[in-house]
Amino acid sequence: MEEPSIKVGIYSGYTISLHFVSEYFIKNIGLSLFGNYLLSIDSSSIVIKDTGCNIVFRSEEIEIVPSNKKNDIFEIEDVIIGVDFHWERKEKQRFRGGISIIREEEKLTIINKIAVEQYLESVISSEMNANASIDFLKSHAIISRSWLLSRLNDARKEEVNKGMIDSIERRIKWYGREEHINFDVCADDHCQRYQGITRVSTEQVRKAVHETKGLVLKYADEICDARFSKCCGGISENFENVWEDKEVPYLNAVVDKVDSDCIYEKDFEEWIRIYPDAFCNTNDKHLLFQVLNDYDIETKDFYRWAVKYTQKELADIVRRRSGIDFGDILSINPLSRGRSGRIIELELKGSKHTMTIGKELEIRKVLSESHLFSSAFVVDYLNYTDNVPQNFIIRGAGWGHGVGLCQIGAAAMADKGYSFENILMHYFKGAQIEKIY
Repeated sequence: MEEPSIKVGIYSGYTISLHFVSEYFIKNIGLSLFGNYLLSIDSSSIVIKDTGCNIVFRSEEIEIVPSNKKNDIFEIEDVIIGVDFHWERKEKQRFRGGISIIREEEKLTIINKIAVEQYLESVISSEMNANASIDFLKSHAIISRSWLLSRLNDARKEEVNKGMIDSIERRIKWYGREEHINFDVCADDHCQRYQGITRVSTEQVRKAVHETKGLVLKYADEICDARFSKCCGGISENFENVWEDKEVPYLNAVVDKVDSDCIYEKDFEEWIRIYPDAFCNTNDKHLLFQVLNDYDIETKDFYRWAVKYTQKELADIVRRRSGIDFGDILSINPLSRGRSGRIIELELKGSKHTMTIGKELEIRKVLSESHLFSSAFVVDYLNYTDNVPQNFIIRGAGWGHGVGLCQIGAAAMADKGYSFENILMHYFKGAQIEKIY
């Protein structure tokens, strides 16, 4: 197998500001592009205008290639990262490789065409600090490569990858990655963070990717759908409790400690309120700076966290996020939990409406302006008036869905001297590392 190239959807908007730092050409036309341009839609065409608002080129679809592949850089203004999450913001980003510009309904979409290993250098630098320890970076390079190639295989198989039950009484949703029709993966947390060369790709990152080139995780001769999240909260979660109702043996719950296979059997209400020992239970600033980029480091609490709401605040959030007026929120009752304490389904009871909601991401969406850190939480009800709580404290564990590798836990393992092989075998039980190109 040769190293594949992939298509990454990096930006969508009604207009797009593009800056070519090096010379590019419109493919098959030979028209040179250098400097600043504005892209827009005119009737059925995509239009490129220069800084003087002169039309340079127009077509239904445009492909742009670099003049020199060793010195190819373009910039995009106002790229949104962390869409719908608490760290959402805009930034200017730089990329390498070729570009396709297409129209998706009334918006323009820029697709970056790039080789897998070059893509991974950016992913590793975007998902974590580029100066992280080498074994942590190597472990992440392998799982990011595995997830991507597994994703491409799934796309070729045209597998159904989402589920939905949406009635007035029951809303159960899980979100796959099949939504991308015109490209392989997107550039945000929905797939893997890919911010081009905006995050400095260090020699450490290049070494981690180069020395693991072509290495993937395999299980039963299939490339692993290797998932990861920021912090499992002490125990990772089973795949089927977050996405499709099927068992994935290498994505079962793991206690985030070595030589401990005992899943917490006591009341999760108690477990979430304490700080049990785990690799990801750390306040080591040096370690956290390895894992967390500048905008991630703004999140101070993630192993255990708390969010406070008044009745009015929570009722308003639930109404806007769910599209249903529940009235006063009376209770938030877990109906089922996964192995990590993450709620799979809950009953949200209001004075006007009651609904069962799941799975974990849908729960996190409904109960927050952005997303709760995780669905592993308990609720304290305070200051009742006429049997209606006036204040709520949601206390939770972990940051993210919790399936697969725990990024903070893996960084802690590397910091303690564990090799990337040890790290991967800890989080992906039964998987094997194999070189495929």
